Amino acid sequence: MQPTDAPSPPWSLALRDVPAPDFADAVIAPLPAGAPTDPQTWARTVFSPAAMPRWVLAALAVRQALVPLLRIPPAPRDAFAVTEVSGDEALIAHDDVHLDFRCGVAVDVPARLVRVTTAVRLHGWRGRLYFGVVQVVHPVVVTAMLRRAARRLAG
Repeated sequence: MQPTDAPSPPWSLALRDVPAPDFADAVIAPLPAGAPTDPQTWARTVFSPAAMPRWVLAALAVRQALVPLLRIPPAPRDAFAVTEVSGDEALIAHDDVHLDFRCGVAVDVPARLVRVTTAVRLHGWRGRLYFGVVQVVHPVVVTAMLRRAARRLAG
């Protein structure tokens, strides 16, 4: 088999719009028995304030209070709204002055897994400073959010 120069399809919708991210990660969890397999349901639940761990809500509140110091606008209420669904994945996309954010929430039914893929493109010194802090806690936050959603959605 000969290698080709043809681009391969993105592993996640999150990487389609941000193919060379400044930051990327993926968190994978087992799909609980009886849980829905609709990726939009999973995305909405993972990012629902009602489903988030309390400490994550507190961290987001602190973020909202501090970002104006960097001249970054507070995130709008719909920053984590699902913007697209394609096949087994729902996409959340939000662009701001300091970064472009993409998050794909995919449900792999045959493998019985749920995957949250994040891709971020930074803009300028604000993005680098802001995300320098965020990237340290990001995997812990997303893991906690996904686990909490799995408990809520378990059948």
